[in-house]
Amino acid sequence: MTTQAVVLAAGEGTRIRPLSASVPKPMLPVADRPLAAHAATAAVDAGADELVFVVGYEADAVREYFGEEYAGVPVAYAVQSEQAGTADAVRAARHHLDGEFAVLNGDNLYDPAGVEALFEDGPAVGAMRVADPSNYGVLSAEADTVTDIVEKPDHPPTDLANTGAYHFPAQAREWLDVTESERGEREITDVLARVVDEYDVTAVEMDRWLDVGRPWELLEANEWKLGELDRAIRGDVHETADLRGDVVVEDGATIDAGVVIEGPALVRSGAHVGPNAYIRGATLLGEDAKVGHAVEVKNSVLGRGTHVAHLSYVGDSVLGRNVNFGAGTNVANLRHDGEDVKLTVKGQRVSTGRRKFGVVVGDGAKTGIDASLNAGVTLSESARVPPGETVLRDR
Repeated sequence: MTTQAVVLAAGEGTRIRPLSASVPKPMLPVADRPLAAHAATAAVDAGADELVFVVGYEADAVREYFGEEYAGVPVAYAVQSEQAGTADAVRAARHHLDGEFAVLNGDNLYDPAGVEALFEDGPAVGAMRVADPSNYGVLSAEADTVTDIVEKPDHPPTDLANTGAYHFPAQAREWLDVTESERGEREITDVLARVVDEYDVTAVEMDRWLDVGRPWELLEANEWKLGELDRAIRGDVHETADLRGDVVVEDGATIDAGVVIEGPALVRSGAHVGPNAYIRGATLLGEDAKVGHAVEVKNSVLGRGTHVAHLSYVGDSVLGRNVNFGAGTNVANLRHDGEDVKLTVKGQRVSTGRRKFGVVVGDGAKTGIDASLNAGVTLSESARVPPGETVLRDR
């Protein structure tokens, strides 16, 4: 069984901006921990006895969270100074590797049972059957042995997508100096192709996997992990509050009078809700977040220190850290024509695939009282919306 796990956490995450403007994408919140911590936990639970994080953009955020030890195992760091592809990222960690090793993407969520099987069945690659494999690396296999891999083919040979999780033999350490691909990156799939030529590589099918690249996928990641919560009430809850289902209120959180929370929901330490607020859907209230009187929050993520003042509505949205919504701020989360909501990703309007989706708000943004935000609007880091304004376009 492989004992070392490389977690790739060097990327900025340009497609998920503005949420990554000051935070590396792998450190964005998913339930009770950063995104990368879910991959790290899965690796430790599968038997890893050392974690090697490849860092780059905003590396200190990764180092400060994981420290020198995580979940009882030692942690090392390797620096990828230039974002030159996944093989280049693993190459940066090469001097830490001394045997078989696993590689996991720090911005992916993996089925933990699949990661465990990956560790046991090496050499191996994680796989999942998808409806449209043309957007992924596609594996061909006989029985469960991989015979070929092709990147984002127009005519996929199978529906078996590469999930970006690998168990490599020790020899692969010497095969990381691959040439640049057509898109100018050094691809880990070229390393996998070499391993497939030299070894029998098992395709380990996973029941669930999510590549978190865009804001609505961060919302989906939280829906997944919040859905796994078990009810736990440790904070200060007023006797008239009504907490229904799998609700977690951490130590140091306060739930005021008349609040209704329908799980799954997580209220983190230092957060304050109410009075008379309504929280529903898969909702994460980050550390020190504040939800005021008569506010409704539905199926959303509120980052650390974010305040939503009284008489406001936030639905199907992702708010970064230290956002402040003035009283009466309302978010629209539904298009009148019934079509899926679109969002701007790297300058292009892209369908979220969701009939209901609200807004994405960067760290430190503020709205004045009675502001209205249209479905699919993005507010950049530190953006300002004057009182009474209706925002129909990104700013």
